[in-house]
Amino acid sequence: MLQLVIGDKNLSSWSLRPWILLRHLGLDFEEIRLPLDTQRFRDEIGRYTASRRVPVLLDGELRVWDSLAICEYLNEKAGGHAWPAEVAARAHARSISAEMHSGFQALRSSWSMKAAARGLDAPLGPAALADVTRIDEIWSRCRGEHPSGGPWLFGRYSIADAMYAPVVLRFDTYGARVSSSARGYVETALQDPHLQEWIRGAELELAEGRPTEHP
Repeated sequence: MLQLVIGDKNLSSWSLRPWILLRHLGLDFEEIRLPLDTQRFRDEIGRYTASRRVPVLLDGELRVWDSLAICEYLNEKAGGHAWPAEVAARAHARSISAEMHSGFQALRSSWSMKAAARGLDAPLGPAALADVTRIDEIWSRCRGEHPSGGPWLFGRYSIADAMYAPVVLRFDTYGARVSSSARGYVETALQDPHLQEWIRGAELELAEGRPTEHP
């Protein structure tokens, strides 16, 4: 069985991405959670990956680390169904996923993921506001170009949706002001039962006394 090593559900945005894709693909896996910034994490992470970072996917003797690399591997395991079927849409989906993977640093720094929190107030500077505007443009264009076939960015759920799932949580936590099209996408994602499962896990962590900040 596949195994996915993750960090805290409240804090680890990178862990969420392959986790939720596994759920949507219906692939069985064992979740191994290592609480971030703890002695247990420092003691145990090295047995799973030399990068000493989460997430990491274990498939027998194979180790796949980095969220996007894991998602690409899962796409192959699932027969190529995790990207849009049409060539141009697939290229578009890969482009916005790579942009998410490497970009939006100002937004990440200003609005850290706190999956269990709502109504937080953290004003954004110009660079972070530009990130919000760009993400709004991405979501609005995708939904405008792919209105049929389902409610996700490219109709049916894809790696692109998994890559932007932590942003959905950030926008909900901090009350991002976005267009009606982008707001509709946020509401769709928040109703996803798999994302709701992740949020419940984050809430349980807080009830158990896990930290609310990741340095």
